[in-house]
Amino acid sequence: MAWIYLILAGIFEMLGVMFINKLNKDRNLFSFILLILGFGGSFIFLSLAMESLPMGTAYAIWTGIGASGGAILGMIFYGEQKDWKRLACISLVVASAVGLKLIS
Repeated sequence: MAWIYLILAGIFEMLGVMFINKLNKDRNLFSFILLILGFGGSFIFLSLAMESLPMGTAYAIWTGIGASGGAILGMIFYGEQKDWKRLACISLVVASAVGLKLIS
């Protein structure tokens, strides 16, 4: 169950990052509430995952999901660059997270 919590934490982290961009574009209360819900959900699920996963592993995978997912969401929704170098770096982050899962 801890790994499911960790994946949910990463997804909420991705949403929180996306909502930062939304708040910068639409300065309103709704955007701020979405931002709080995104990061709040992220921290809650990370906390639940860390009840049984080592801190270093949980944190590394959480940040990896958030960073790579945020970059991918930026490419999809905000027209950020999609060149092969950027995709290769995102792949390295994802491969590192998978590697940590395999050895944990």
